[in-house]
Amino acid sequence: MTVVPITSADVDACEVAWFAALCSDDYQFLGVPDGSLRSSWAHCSAIVKEAENQGFRNVLCPSSYQVGQDTLSFVAGCAPLTDKINMLAAVRCGEMQPIMLARTIATLDHMLEGRLTINIISSDFPGQKEDSDYRYQRSREVIEILKQAWSRDTIDFDGEVYHFHGLTTDPAKPYQTNGGPLLYFGGYAPNALKLCGEHCDVYLMWPERIKDLADRMRAVHAEAEKVGRTLDYGLRVHMIVRDTEQEAHEYAEYIASKLDDEYGRLIRERAQDAGSLGVSHQARARELADQYGYIEPGLWTGIGRARSGCGAALVGSTDQVLTKIEAYRKMGMRAFIFSGYPHLDEARHFGTRAMPHIKTCSLPHVYGRVPEGVPQTPLGAGPRR
Repeated sequence: MTVVPITSADVDACEVAWFAALCSDDYQFLGVPDGSLRSSWAHCSAIVKEAENQGFRNVLCPSSYQVGQDTLSFVAGCAPLTDKINMLAAVRCGEMQPIMLARTIATLDHMLEGRLTINIISSDFPGQKEDSDYRYQRSREVIEILKQAWSRDTIDFDGEVYHFHGLTTDPAKPYQTNGGPLLYFGGYAPNALKLCGEHCDVYLMWPERIKDLADRMRAVHAEAEKVGRTLDYGLRVHMIVRDTEQEAHEYAEYIASKLDDEYGRLIRERAQDAGSLGVSHQARARELADQYGYIEPGLWTGIGRARSGCGAALVGSTDQVLTKIEAYRKMGMRAFIFSGYPHLDEARHFGTRAMPHIKTCSLPHVYGRVPEGVPQTPLGAGPRR
């Protein structure tokens, strides 16, 4: 029995994703910059190709102003390099005018032939600080405009932030049908939960204790239930999996062995989401952990000493990690986004040890979004007007 009702209750598989380190977030030793692991096109596209080779079904491409790459440009570049893996593109709402964003997403979706998913981001822009209520209202309006673009012939919208009238949606029709690309969302503030419950498909969480994750799922479901909806749930967490528990613990100690805590603090604070409620929960988890950084068996918070956002890793043998993943799946989680340091090496470690034992799926296919052939859209096989 899942913690709350979920959309994919009848699915006995899960979408397992890896992470493309576009945001200057790849290390051999946490907090020690390594030029060979910089967020270059060559390095990050190699991570994507390795993730596809290892059988991952999606890959998160984050959005950040840290020393890295533009997310949507990177996703476009990966389209001809891949043919199976989905791309989860992080979109910071408001960075691009919504109509042009709708067209950009439709273009990417056609390039990827339906392998596009969207991670909705509502944090501040670089160099700006705005009220949380305004940021979530802006995101709400962007999503509502995107949905009009993907499901109607014209866009007519009057909001607090945006106003559009009588615009044709021909250039904005995506490859995916029945609602367009799935929307993944993460946020902890009350207005974030409300937005997700009303408009998004998958609620993503950062690692916490099992009981805290269950409480978070109940809080989001309460918002979705108000409007007659259900969601699917996901977990973003780092991975250290080895043949034995001792080897995994030793590797965790190894990657943290050169970390200067003051430099780690600077890394955390330069992130766009450094002051968010979700980040504060990750900091609280580190405070509750034991002297070795474990908040519960197998969940190590040491990663968060040098990273904003997702700050903990599952650490253990293959069997231990698989048992933990299955426990999350039984709670109702259907999307997992894993990563590890260095990302290329750890994709191989997890891929060879754990992926053969996990039944995976592509959520866009589960939701019936991906057509069997080129859709009847203006960018596909539909009438040219």
